[in-house]
Amino acid sequence: MATAGQIWVVLVALLAGRVWGGLTGDGADFGSGDGHGADLTGDGAVPTIDEADLASGDGADLVNGEADLTSDRPDMTSEADATQLDRQAADFIAKLNQDYQLHCNQMVKKRWNFNANLTDHNQKIMNEYAAEYASYQKEKWAEVIQWDWMKINDPLTRRQFKHFSTLGPAALPDEKFKMLEDIMMNSTDPEELKHVWLQWREQSGKKMRKDYIQFAGLINDIAWANNFTDGTDMWLDDYDTPDFRERLAALWEEVAPLYRQLHAFVRGRLRARYGDSVVSRSGPIPAHLLGNMWAQAWGNIIDICKPYPEKKAADVSAQMKEAGYTPVRMFRLSEEFFTSLGLEPMPDTFWNLSVLERPADGRELVCHASAWDFCDQRDFRIKQCTVVSMDQLITVHHEMGHIQYYIQYKDLPMALRRGANSGFHEALGDTLALSVQTRKHLKKIGLLKEEKDDPEVDLNFLMLTALDKIAFLPFGYLIDKWRWDLFSNVTSPEDLNCAWWKLREELQGVKPPQPRSEADFDPGAKYHVPANTPYVRYFVARILQFQFHKALCQAAGEYDPQDSSRPLHQCDIYQSKEAGKLLSAMMRLGHSVPWPDALEAITGQRAMDASPLREYFRPLEEWLTKENERTGETVGWKSGTYIFIKGVRKCSLDSNFLQLMFGRLVTVC
Repeated sequence: MATAGQIWVVLVALLAGRVWGGLTGDGADFGSGDGHGADLTGDGAVPTIDEADLASGDGADLVNGEADLTSDRPDMTSEADATQLDRQAADFIAKLNQDYQLHCNQMVKKRWNFNANLTDHNQKIMNEYAAEYASYQKEKWAEVIQWDWMKINDPLTRRQFKHFSTLGPAALPDEKFKMLEDIMMNSTDPEELKHVWLQWREQSGKKMRKDYIQFAGLINDIAWANNFTDGTDMWLDDYDTPDFRERLAALWEEVAPLYRQLHAFVRGRLRARYGDSVVSRSGPIPAHLLGNMWAQAWGNIIDICKPYPEKKAADVSAQMKEAGYTPVRMFRLSEEFFTSLGLEPMPDTFWNLSVLERPADGRELVCHASAWDFCDQRDFRIKQCTVVSMDQLITVHHEMGHIQYYIQYKDLPMALRRGANSGFHEALGDTLALSVQTRKHLKKIGLLKEEKDDPEVDLNFLMLTALDKIAFLPFGYLIDKWRWDLFSNVTSPEDLNCAWWKLREELQGVKPPQPRSEADFDPGAKYHVPANTPYVRYFVARILQFQFHKALCQAAGEYDPQDSSRPLHQCDIYQSKEAGKLLSAMMRLGHSVPWPDALEAITGQRAMDASPLREYFRPLEEWLTKENERTGETVGWKSGTYIFIKGVRKCSLDSNFLQLMFGRLVTVC
């Protein structure tokens, strides 16, 4: 088996040009995740150090100048008593935290610099420091694993050792094909959509298949070097829950009935648009017709999915422009939302150093919205090319939620400045957005005129929300499920693509526009797969945000399950100090306690629960059930078929589709 050092060198070579993650956890990309209706570009990344910093080489000597942390390590062969071990371990970890904070700060500055100003010069500085930072991480990891830290009595110290004892890679994104994304969002020509879908995968995933197989093996080597069973075990370690996979499976089964009703309805509307020859009555939906390159969010086809097409949703973009809103005003409005809950205002550094709109000097930058923690307990920024619109206003609140989380846990030791688990950060931002997007809130802040509540407008709103949040659930679950099976040798390297489409058919009910083979590598077309970014955090976040929302709404007196006049989807926690107390109690904990403790602080429960999500969407689910019965839609989809064609293993999910394409089935397996 390769040594940890050899693995590290190979991975650096394999991921040449990419950056290794720091200590921020949620984190690995310093960004906000996969939300906002766009695929994550991985930019959680970096506006600029000023030229003075660059000229002076700010922090360039840190790697060679850190304090010697090995001198306080106890003689592990001696019989030092538990008290001495705890004291020495606490001293060691305190110095390590302080040193790591300096390195992390420099790494984030250089990533911010490049992402906010995409020049070769800034990239060179970032990559050079990234290599030093990676070497530093490896060196400190080697010191940490010398400690018999499981014998440390203090749980906080032990938790920090556990964090530092795992070494793993993170990456920056590949370039995006913006033009192709626009076509997927707006085209209604099935042949054009099919062409774009195929070309994206031809130019991305297919080319990296061999490298990814090698890379997956290296992930397992890293896991073994860190005393994990395999890569799956290592990835799930963040959740501190032995049966976490089983819990996720149970959560999926809890939400699957709602997803299947939505799937049946959307398939019917697509069939009405494209005809039976393109969309069958009972089969999987062709993935290229759902308005998104990965069929992970379906909001771009809301035009054919509104329950009441004549009723308009509450989009206050025009009102914002009429009222003279600017990007800065949008962020000030969001800040006031947080302070109305009794939470913290933004520090001066936020307003002075953030990039809140596209710079007027014409520089190129990564515009994807992202929130940044600079690891120094005072510098927190957002980078967003904000435009004045309601959609962007919601994104602003989402990103500000990340900043508030950073501020709340900033006084914890460096290793514990993270969300309670990888899903908490995303869940928090989305929880706040659930209040901001309500008609009630828009009325309170003067962006919506007083109008009588309309159940039909409500259903249109819930449909749009479901096309984002419910449609995403199986996709958010299956990406890592596919990778877990690969790391655990349930899936062989010879069956990567078939295993991928098997899961997409079974869980998501979609199929490719034409048969796929093992010469293809369709998972690689999704950024998070080659970037080695765990993805199930987004599934977890979708569940948690509704659990958080329900608890906060009840604390605010905005929701009563027994009162039909106050449904969960209309709740707005704005100005509720009681809701703010719960949020703060959870956020201040950071990663200092197991996530069930943090969940209990805000919800009173210690287990994730999908029933609040079902409560939120109950009016829509009831409507979908009746509508699908009325139109005779099949709920669910037929199982797929796996075949060989012309001696090459092919994957398809619909035998009728294959017969149409090839005239006959050759071998069924």
